[in-house]
Amino acid sequence: MSFFENTRKPAGFGGKLMVVMMNLGHSPVARWGLQFLKLAPDAKVLDCGCGGGANIKRLLKKCPEGIVKGIDYSPVSVEKSKKVNETAIVEGRCTVLQGSVADMIFADNWFDAVTAFETVYFWPDLPRCFREVWRVLKPGGTFFICNESNGDTDKDEKWTKIINGMTIYQGTELKAYLEQAGFHEVQIHKNKAGWLCVTARK
Repeated sequence: MSFFENTRKPAGFGGKLMVVMMNLGHSPVARWGLQFLKLAPDAKVLDCGCGGGANIKRLLKKCPEGIVKGIDYSPVSVEKSKKVNETAIVEGRCTVLQGSVADMIFADNWFDAVTAFETVYFWPDLPRCFREVWRVLKPGGTFFICNESNGDTDKDEKWTKIINGMTIYQGTELKAYLEQAGFHEVQIHKNKAGWLCVTARK
């Protein structure tokens, strides 16, 4: 496995190094994207593909009376997320679980928001995953996707060539998948750096 394969499913020492790098490297795009996510102080939020847990920490800060859960299919990511959010876990405000977005254990209509930072690139069967996100969201809840690559330029292709199983979606493609899954009020935000944020309501 190449080092860059650890972006898909971090494993071993390379994976541990990758989740640390993700927490640092993805900070600017995450901070930019979060301006488009409105949350109540007591919101219940799920972070899918939570990686190293930095965005769980940001979401906990954004919802000081809320609950944030994380899910990732990499044991290395789950371990790191738990360490980063140890205090909130002890306080009962945070849970991090290993699992797949395609088949989540969460109850129907439970979350006010579901977030996906730099992760939908790797979701197998995107329509199924989006339907599963729709299922766990409350009516009126928000699905938030934030990507550093928006598929509009040729430079994005270099990543799909070196990372097996990676697909970079354009905003319009994500909008079509979201609407097929039952979402509405889909909004697409981009910036000059090529970052992409998509929000949709159930």
